[in-house]
Amino acid sequence: MRGTDKRQEPMFSYISAEKRVPQDHPLRTIRTMVDVILKDLSPLFEKLYSNTGRPSIAPEKLLRTLLLQVLYTVRSERLLMEQLDYNLLFRWFVGLSMDDPIWDATVFSKNRDRLLEGDIARAFFERVLCHARAQHLLSDEHFTIDGTLIEAWAGQKSFQKKDAPAGPRSDDPGNPTVDFHGEKRSNQTHESKTDPEARLYKKGPGKEAKLSYQGQVMMENRHGLVTQTRLTPATGTAEREAALEMAQQIPEPAGRRVTLGADKAYDTQEFVAELRRLNVTPHVTQNNKNRSSAIDGRTTRHPGYAVSQRKRKRVEEIFGWIKTVGLMRKTRHRGLQRVGWMFTFTAAAYNLIRIRNLQAVVC
Repeated sequence: MRGTDKRQEPMFSYISAEKRVPQDHPLRTIRTMVDVILKDLSPLFEKLYSNTGRPSIAPEKLLRTLLLQVLYTVRSERLLMEQLDYNLLFRWFVGLSMDDPIWDATVFSKNRDRLLEGDIARAFFERVLCHARAQHLLSDEHFTIDGTLIEAWAGQKSFQKKDAPAGPRSDDPGNPTVDFHGEKRSNQTHESKTDPEARLYKKGPGKEAKLSYQGQVMMENRHGLVTQTRLTPATGTAEREAALEMAQQIPEPAGRRVTLGADKAYDTQEFVAELRRLNVTPHVTQNNKNRSSAIDGRTTRHPGYAVSQRKRKRVEEIFGWIKTVGLMRKTRHRGLQRVGWMFTFTAAAYNLIRIRNLQAVVC
């Protein structure tokens, strides 16, 4: 018998959001991990807020909401608040009841900016690593380093001479007419009036130059988890400089040597020599094009070199997830601090997904 298409709004609902979320939903495992991490961060939150005044949005709810934005690729705070209003799964994960009001997008953004002051993203990232270390998921010997370009939230028209007055042109304030034909532009003489910390950079000959930042990650080779992150201005040496900085932070395991894999862009005499000075074995891809490689038979003759070359390709999976799911292909923020905050927080979200998947395989 055919059912009737009548709509009758019930006055009350007796099923909670907790019961509506399936027990095997992936977010349940992530929520459990996140709750433990946020409890550890509670003393740090206390230092960021005054003891008097009107209560603000709880930082725990802020971070859970930001985590949902990354995991579900929500491109703006307004869309995020809209989802939070009617999506029961989002309400359950954040910790809101069915009747709790949703924050205004501007209020949410201003409260989020408070977390920048305490470098909460870095602290959250470190707590996620501690959780992975407790589960014996991290390697302490073999690592991979790589970098990627992150397009800045600034257009080419904003890249003007440093002494040029800021502000819109007279013909069209929203989209002024600009003619760069015949003008030599460089980072020494020009800067973006929208994001002055972004740098004009291109990946190679024939590639398009874009206002960008460079994000670098260090990955452990056992399970492909991110162990360190850096965000720097886009320059020709930023990747190697950040790699050396991160290599210095690797604790040397007793009686064993640390290996660090990388692609051929890192194959320079200075970089390889500095890694060896740090007692790190450079498993860098040989770059024999038009010059001799800094990697010789001392390194390539060992079977571990071939293993590192195979493992290092997994770092591209990290960048692929961060740029597509995590919306970091073109950042929605401006300034080195804000973009770096989001880059580190997105890497922490990636680690949470990996840890959850690894635990599911073990179970």
